[in-house]
Amino acid sequence: MPQFVIEREMPGVGQLGPNDLKGASQTSCQVLRDLGPEIQWVHSYVTDDKIYCIYRAPSEELIRQHADTAGFPANSIAQVRTVIDPTTAE
Repeated sequence: MPQFVIEREMPGVGQLGPNDLKGASQTSCQVLRDLGPEIQWVHSYVTDDKIYCIYRAPSEELIRQHADTAGFPANSIAQVRTVIDPTTAE
């Protein structure tokens, strides 16, 4: 299944506490359950003013539907074409 990186511009998100992040995660998971098993949230990276999320889904449209329904921004969505790491150099 295709994998995507979603950039969410959310000023101050890095200052949110554990309860706020838990609530956002619960909202996301509920919407994912409602959308069905074709879309999966892998994990997210929280920085000062953005969240970078990794999702698996058959299309960008389904990711946008998740963002719209959950009330989260999806400022950019890019399909991952390949993954490299230090072992790629070997």
